[in-house]
Amino acid sequence: MEPFDYDLLIIGSGPGGQSAALQAAALGKRVGLIERKPYLGGVSLQTGTIPSKALREAAYLASRFAGRGMREAVQTRGRLPSSFLTEALACEKHVIESQESLLLSQLMAAGVTLMPGEASFHDKHTLNLRRPDGDVTRLRAGVIILATGSRPRRPAGVPFDKERVLDSTGILKLQRLPAQLLVVGGGVIACEFATLFAPLGVQVQLVDSHDHPLAYLDSDIQQELEEELLDMGIQLHMQTRVQRIHREGDRVLASLDNGATLESDVLLYALGREPNYDRLALDAAGLVADDHGWVRINENFQTAQRHIYIVGDLAGRPSLASTAMEQGRVAVNHAFAHENAHPAGVLPMAIYTIPELSYVGETERELLERGAAYVVGRAHFAETARGQIIGAERGFMKLLVDHGSHAILGVHIIGESASELIHVGQMAMNCHATVGVLANSVFNYPTLAQCYKSAALDCLRQLQPAQSP
Repeated sequence: MEPFDYDLLIIGSGPGGQSAALQAAALGKRVGLIERKPYLGGVSLQTGTIPSKALREAAYLASRFAGRGMREAVQTRGRLPSSFLTEALACEKHVIESQESLLLSQLMAAGVTLMPGEASFHDKHTLNLRRPDGDVTRLRAGVIILATGSRPRRPAGVPFDKERVLDSTGILKLQRLPAQLLVVGGGVIACEFATLFAPLGVQVQLVDSHDHPLAYLDSDIQQELEEELLDMGIQLHMQTRVQRIHREGDRVLASLDNGATLESDVLLYALGREPNYDRLALDAAGLVADDHGWVRINENFQTAQRHIYIVGDLAGRPSLASTAMEQGRVAVNHAFAHENAHPAGVLPMAIYTIPELSYVGETERELLERGAAYVVGRAHFAETARGQIIGAERGFMKLLVDHGSHAILGVHIIGESASELIHVGQMAMNCHATVGVLANSVFNYPTLAQCYKSAALDCLRQLQPAQSP
């Protein structure tokens, strides 16, 4: 058998692929990174995470102008200028270019070989690489990592046209704000875009079959989010299904199962994503997708072919850039029998709606299902000096704490900076700290982080033994 050209070949340069490449290079391995697009970074950098979060920042600032608290001093009046979206897109482009340049520098400095082209399996250790000029090269590797990501689900019955009926990639290419937007879906992507456009003066409607947006979250978080959505003027059509989508001139019409019809300038279809397996010729490697189109992996991200790993969106939920990076690192360490070949503890989740949602650990729903004995400690942003300064009327934090051991089982936050604040709770959980550690910690004043102390003290009050009369 001919020798391997590389110790590791990676298909896809998104967060999972780039993390795997840099980790393997740090271990002294010969690494080849294959990318079929003319740019690095995958969906996360180019058409998903970074672009949407850059636009969200602009929308967030616009929403804060209409808020209360001390920030009212810089409030603006009237509609946003017509150039707003153009300027926001220019800022987004700058961020993407800067991040891509940094990534390229990191990979080159690490000695990773970058190969443009489209890869598919020839056999379980060999890839066919079709380069942009049409030439095909065969490359062999001892370990192969698939990190080709996912794409928006596009059912045949939905008339996507890149103009008015859009998926989550297409909507980021709008050059001007629509007057009206109809969002089909109630998951993360749907809610993020609904709260991105509403603060910009767009009339937003959201349709979903579930009882509540983000239906898997705890009910108190759901209720808080729904109140925020309604305050933004977003019209919610829950427990409702879209039966037909069609265009009439410049209008998009959605026929609902209750007999009603909704009209809009633009429709965003955001019901699920699909894995990018179709170009890989999986059968040549002895791999088979399940009935839902996904390839099964174990806890080490290995497929049935133990030298082939899958990371990132291609691995399924939670489909976050942060978890993809960790999966890439863990997969490489496992493949080359290096230490730390396991996840670094509980991983945080963030949803970049306005307001932000973030959590780590278990939900109350999960604790109830397993019959756990726990207490809930709460702290409201509005009760902190920092919250009053910024006009945070609704945000809150809750700690879920085991009744017997006082271990922190979960942290849930909704409100400003939730995606940043969550890391205090994550570190406490990963260090196996009890709630008493948070109660005895000192936080800067005034900050929202003080909510940790308040919520922890709330827990301890409930955990104290009942006093005899």
